[in-house]
Amino acid sequence: MSTSISDFDEHEDADVSDINMTPLVDVMLVLLIIFIITVPVLTHSVKLDLPRAATEVNRTPPKTVTISVDAQGRTHWGDEAVSTSELDARLLAAAAQNPQPELHIRGDRKAEYESVLQVMAAAQRAGVLKLGFVTDPGSSAGRPLP
Repeated sequence: MSTSISDFDEHEDADVSDINMTPLVDVMLVLLIIFIITVPVLTHSVKLDLPRAATEVNRTPPKTVTISVDAQGRTHWGDEAVSTSELDARLLAAAAQNPQPELHIRGDRKAEYESVLQVMAAAQRAGVLKLGFVTDPGSSAGRPLP
């Protein structure tokens, strides 16, 4: 009754090289059930009969006021030269308008920074909310800065 080593089947201890599909199928079934349950919740919506109204967008372009400061520091409202007190009065009137006009400041290249800054400060004191600077993009193109 002795057993020898040769009595064992050689293929009995061999590794199994097949993929076990059972865990994969289990996971896929669980995911399928989750999606079946959650999709109706996500697409649920309330049916409403909303009122209809015809609306039209008002396309009124904003008024603009151009203030220019020349090389000598003089201020111009449009094409008209104005003094500091007259500029303050016009800025107050522009700030009181509804809607406020946009203020465009054009400063000469050779104008002192202080002259342009005084116009900006006057606009701020008057309560002007929309302020922009107008430049000439073609004048300095291709030239290095000094």
